[in-house]
Amino acid sequence: MSMKLIRIKDVMDRTGLARSTVYKYINLGQFPQPIKLGTRAVAWVESEIETWICESIERRDEKAL
Repeated sequence: MSMKLIRIKDVMDRTGLARSTVYKYINLGQFPQPIKLGTRAVAWVESEIETWICESIERRDEKAL
């Protein structure tokens, strides 16, 4: 199984969220946790971000019913 890590810029591009909002959602337990790569570097598992996006769409669609 291949896993790809993506950095904050890619997370922001894919989700449309600002950096501060990403970290706010993480602190609220509403967004995937990053993986620490070094003292000042983190990344996210791409598939976890894609799952979060899909779940957001599902929640939207459930409300529309």
